[in-house]
Amino acid sequence: MIILKNLSSKSLAFLFMNISWYGQSCFRIITQKEKNEQINILIDLFDKESGLRSPKTDADILLDTSGNKAGSSPAFFIGGPGEYDVKGVFIRGVSSAKNGGKEENTIYTIESEGIKICHLGFLKQKELSTEQLEAIGEVDVLLVPVGGGESLTAEEAVKIISQVEPKITIPMRYKVPGLKEKLDGVERFLKVLGIKSLAPIEKLSLKKKDLSEEEAKIVTLLS
Repeated sequence: MIILKNLSSKSLAFLFMNISWYGQSCFRIITQKEKNEQINILIDLFDKESGLRSPKTDADILLDTSGNKAGSSPAFFIGGPGEYDVKGVFIRGVSSAKNGGKEENTIYTIESEGIKICHLGFLKQKELSTEQLEAIGEVDVLLVPVGGGESLTAEEAVKIISQVEPKITIPMRYKVPGLKEKLDGVERFLKVLGIKSLAPIEKLSLKKKDLSEEEAKIVTLLS
Protein backbone atom coordinates (compact mmCIF):
# COMPACT_ATOMS: atom_id res chain seq x y z
CA MET A 1 0.00 0.00 0.00
CA ILE A 2 1.24 3.50 -0.85
CA ILE A 3 0.86 6.10 1.89
CA LEU A 4 1.08 9.64 0.57
CA LYS A 5 2.32 12.76 2.28
CA ASN A 6 3.30 16.15 0.90
CA LEU A 7 6.97 17.00 1.29
CA SER A 8 7.23 20.63 2.36
CA SER A 9 10.05 22.90 1.25
CA LYS A 10 10.91 23.55 4.92
CA SER A 11 12.01 19.93 5.33
CA LEU A 12 14.33 20.24 2.32
CA ALA A 13 17.22 22.12 3.88
CA PHE A 14 20.44 22.20 1.88
CA LEU A 15 22.13 18.86 2.25
CA PHE A 16 24.41 16.87 -0.06
CA MET A 17 22.53 15.26 -2.93
CA ASN A 18 20.50 17.60 -5.16
CA ILE A 19 18.02 16.53 -7.85
CA SER A 20 16.82 19.11 -10.40
CA TRP A 21 14.41 18.66 -13.33
CA TYR A 22 14.45 20.43 -16.73
CA GLY A 23 11.29 18.94 -18.19
CA GLN A 24 10.56 15.63 -19.94
CA SER A 25 12.99 13.00 -18.62
CA CYS A 26 15.95 15.38 -18.20
CA PHE A 27 17.41 15.56 -14.70
CA ARG A 28 20.59 16.81 -13.09
CA ILE A 29 21.87 14.99 -10.01
CA ILE A 30 24.69 16.53 -8.00
CA THR A 31 26.24 14.21 -5.46
CA GLN A 32 29.08 14.99 -3.09
CA LYS A 33 31.69 12.24 -2.69
CA GLU A 34 34.21 14.17 -0.65
CA LYS A 35 34.05 17.49 1.19
CA ASN A 36 35.36 19.35 -1.85
CA GLU A 37 34.37 16.97 -4.67
CA GLN A 38 30.99 17.04 -6.40
CA ILE A 39 29.90 14.68 -9.18
CA ASN A 40 27.54 16.19 -11.76
CA ILE A 41 25.23 13.71 -13.52
CA LEU A 42 22.90 14.61 -16.41
CA ILE A 43 20.17 12.32 -17.74
CA ASP A 44 18.35 12.53 -21.11
CA LEU A 45 19.30 15.83 -22.70
CA PHE A 46 16.75 17.03 -25.27
CA ASP A 47 17.05 19.20 -28.39
CA LYS A 48 15.46 22.52 -29.34
CA GLU A 49 12.67 20.73 -31.22
CA SER A 50 11.10 19.80 -27.88
CA GLY A 51 10.23 23.45 -27.26
CA LEU A 52 12.11 23.43 -23.94
CA ARG A 53 15.47 24.91 -22.98
CA SER A 54 18.17 22.27 -22.62
CA PRO A 55 20.55 22.58 -19.64
CA LYS A 56 24.27 23.17 -19.96
CA THR A 57 26.16 19.94 -20.62
CA ASP A 58 28.76 20.60 -17.92
CA ALA A 59 28.49 17.08 -16.54
CA ASP A 60 30.91 14.45 -15.30
CA ILE A 61 28.53 11.65 -16.29
CA LEU A 62 25.94 11.75 -19.08
CA LEU A 63 23.19 9.11 -19.28
CA ASP A 64 20.73 8.57 -22.10
CA THR A 65 17.86 6.12 -21.80
CA SER A 66 17.55 5.81 -25.60
CA GLY A 67 21.29 5.54 -26.27
CA ASN A 68 21.44 8.83 -28.19
CA LYS A 69 24.61 10.75 -27.40
CA ALA A 70 23.98 14.50 -27.54
CA GLY A 71 26.68 16.86 -28.82
CA SER A 72 30.39 16.53 -28.04
CA SER A 73 30.27 16.62 -24.26
CA PRO A 74 33.47 15.44 -22.54
CA ALA A 75 31.36 13.66 -19.92
CA PHE A 76 31.59 9.91 -19.38
CA PHE A 77 28.72 8.68 -21.56
CA ILE A 78 26.45 5.73 -20.74
CA GLY A 79 23.82 4.76 -23.29
CA GLY A 80 22.64 1.26 -22.52
CA PRO A 81 22.39 -1.74 -20.19
CA GLY A 82 25.37 -2.78 -18.07
CA GLU A 83 27.14 -1.97 -14.82
CA TYR A 84 29.36 1.09 -14.46
CA ASP A 85 31.45 2.51 -11.63
CA VAL A 86 32.35 6.12 -12.45
CA LYS A 87 34.05 8.39 -9.93
CA GLY A 88 32.65 6.26 -7.10
CA VAL A 89 29.07 6.44 -8.43
CA PHE A 90 27.62 2.99 -9.23
CA ILE A 91 25.23 2.92 -12.21
CA ARG A 92 23.28 -0.01 -13.56
CA GLY A 93 21.39 0.00 -16.86
CA VAL A 94 18.45 -2.41 -17.19
CA SER A 95 16.82 -3.12 -20.55
CA SER A 96 13.11 -2.38 -20.92
CA ALA A 97 10.53 -1.44 -23.58
CA LYS A 98 9.20 1.87 -24.87
CA ASN A 99 6.84 3.05 -27.64
CA GLY A 100 4.54 0.06 -27.23
CA GLY A 101 7.46 -2.36 -27.13
CA LYS A 102 8.74 -1.37 -30.59
CA GLU A 103 11.92 0.18 -29.21
CA GLU A 104 14.28 -0.42 -26.31
CA ASN A 105 14.57 1.82 -23.29
CA THR A 106 17.18 1.68 -20.55
CA ILE A 107 16.17 1.98 -16.91
CA TYR A 108 19.04 3.36 -14.82
CA THR A 109 19.74 3.00 -11.12
CA ILE A 110 22.26 5.44 -9.67
CA GLU A 111 23.83 4.82 -6.27
CA SER A 112 25.81 7.39 -4.30
CA GLU A 113 25.94 8.56 -0.66
CA GLY A 114 23.93 5.49 0.35
CA ILE A 115 20.99 6.66 -1.81
CA LYS A 116 19.62 4.79 -4.83
CA ILE A 117 17.80 6.70 -7.57
CA CYS A 118 15.91 4.87 -10.33
CA HIS A 119 15.18 6.66 -13.62
CA LEU A 120 12.62 4.80 -15.75
CA GLY A 121 13.28 6.73 -18.97
CA PHE A 122 10.59 6.27 -21.63
CA LEU A 123 9.22 3.12 -20.02
CA LYS A 124 6.05 1.83 -21.71
CA GLN A 125 5.70 -1.57 -20.03
CA LYS A 126 2.51 -1.87 -18.00
CA GLU A 127 4.42 -3.82 -15.39
CA LEU A 128 8.02 -4.72 -14.65
CA SER A 129 9.18 -8.31 -14.84
CA THR A 130 10.55 -10.20 -11.86
CA GLU A 131 14.01 -10.05 -13.44
CA GLN A 132 13.80 -6.28 -13.90
CA LEU A 133 12.63 -5.75 -10.32
CA GLU A 134 15.49 -7.87 -9.00
CA ALA A 135 18.00 -5.87 -11.07
CA ILE A 136 16.53 -2.56 -9.87
CA GLY A 137 16.41 -3.62 -6.21
CA GLU A 138 15.33 -1.35 -3.36
CA VAL A 139 14.82 2.24 -4.51
CA ASP A 140 14.93 5.46 -2.50
CA VAL A 141 13.91 7.91 -5.27
CA LEU A 142 11.92 6.89 -8.35
CA LEU A 143 11.74 9.14 -11.44
CA VAL A 144 8.66 7.96 -13.33
CA PRO A 145 6.92 9.13 -16.56
CA VAL A 146 3.22 9.90 -16.03
CA GLY A 147 1.96 11.88 -19.05
CA GLY A 148 1.28 9.11 -21.57
CA GLY A 149 2.44 9.41 -25.19
CA GLU A 150 5.46 7.16 -25.78
CA SER A 151 5.66 6.26 -22.11
CA LEU A 152 3.47 5.49 -19.08
CA THR A 153 0.05 6.99 -18.46
CA ALA A 154 -0.85 8.16 -14.96
CA GLU A 155 -2.69 4.93 -14.21
CA GLU A 156 0.16 2.77 -15.50
CA ALA A 157 2.70 4.81 -13.53
CA VAL A 158 0.86 4.15 -10.28
CA LYS A 159 1.02 0.39 -10.94
CA ILE A 160 4.80 0.61 -11.50
CA ILE A 161 5.20 2.64 -8.30
CA SER A 162 3.35 -0.10 -6.42
CA GLN A 163 5.82 -2.65 -7.82
CA VAL A 164 8.98 -0.67 -7.02
CA GLU A 165 7.80 0.76 -3.66
CA PRO A 166 10.19 3.75 -3.54
CA LYS A 167 10.45 6.09 -0.57
CA ILE A 168 10.11 9.16 -2.79
CA THR A 169 8.49 9.40 -6.24
CA ILE A 170 9.13 12.28 -8.66
CA PRO A 171 6.83 12.36 -11.73
CA MET A 172 8.28 13.37 -15.12
CA ARG A 173 7.33 13.45 -18.82
CA TYR A 174 4.11 15.40 -18.45
CA LYS A 175 2.75 18.62 -19.94
CA VAL A 176 4.69 21.79 -19.06
CA PRO A 177 4.65 25.29 -20.63
CA GLY A 178 6.48 25.39 -23.98
CA LEU A 179 6.55 21.63 -24.56
CA LYS A 180 5.52 20.69 -28.11
CA GLU A 181 4.76 17.04 -27.41
CA LYS A 182 1.15 16.41 -26.40
CA LEU A 183 1.10 14.89 -22.94
CA ASP A 184 -1.29 14.84 -20.00
CA GLY A 185 -0.68 17.23 -17.13
CA VAL A 186 0.65 16.08 -13.77
CA GLU A 187 -2.80 16.82 -12.28
CA ARG A 188 -4.13 13.58 -13.74
CA PHE A 189 -1.40 11.59 -11.99
CA LEU A 190 -2.05 13.35 -8.69
CA LYS A 191 -5.81 12.75 -9.06
CA VAL A 192 -5.25 9.01 -9.51
CA LEU A 193 -3.32 9.09 -6.23
CA GLY A 194 -6.04 11.06 -4.48
CA ILE A 195 -3.96 14.25 -4.18
CA LYS A 196 -5.89 17.46 -4.94
CA SER A 197 -2.82 19.65 -5.39
CA LEU A 198 0.90 19.59 -4.69
CA ALA A 199 3.13 22.67 -4.92
CA PRO A 200 6.31 22.00 -6.90
CA ILE A 201 9.73 22.77 -5.42
CA GLU A 202 12.84 24.00 -7.24
CA LYS A 203 14.99 20.99 -6.37
CA LEU A 204 15.05 18.02 -4.03
CA SER A 205 17.94 18.01 -1.55
CA LEU A 206 18.43 15.03 0.73
CA LYS A 207 20.72 12.51 2.32
CA LYS A 208 20.23 8.94 3.49
CA LYS A 209 19.27 9.62 7.11
CA ASP A 210 16.34 11.81 6.01
CA LEU A 211 14.62 9.02 4.06
CA SER A 212 11.62 7.64 5.93
CA GLU A 213 11.11 3.89 6.16
CA GLU A 214 7.45 4.27 7.11
CA GLU A 215 5.78 6.36 4.43
CA ALA A 216 6.14 7.06 0.74
CA LYS A 217 6.23 10.66 -0.52
CA ILE A 218 5.38 12.31 -3.82
CA VAL A 219 7.48 15.31 -4.86
CA THR A 220 6.88 17.54 -7.91
CA LEU A 221 9.71 19.70 -9.25
CA LEU A 222 9.75 22.95 -11.18
CA SER A 223 11.15 22.56 -14.68
